[in-house]
Amino acid sequence: MSASRVPGGTAGRVLAVGFGNFVAVSRIVAVISPDSAPVRRLMTEAREKGLLIDTTFGRKTRAVVVCDSGQVVLSGLTPETLSYRLAE
Repeated sequence: MSASRVPGGTAGRVLAVGFGNFVAVSRIVAVISPDSAPVRRLMTEAREKGLLIDTTFGRKTRAVVVCDSGQVVLSGLTPETLSYRLAE
């Protein structure tokens, strides 16, 4: 199960972004592809501010998850896969 409810219901639904890492669905603003220059700039700025969370484990970044807290999560899964998991 990719997007699931945490036992006890305190954190709500979470999205598996790959390799055993999860993001709270309620905090997600966007799931986007990292290919464009503005997204790359967003990633660089987040890294400089200490707001970048890299969950790729050294693999290619295929999706960028932007959170309402300003944090940016890099995922090795495609945006399509993450969007499918969100819909479950």
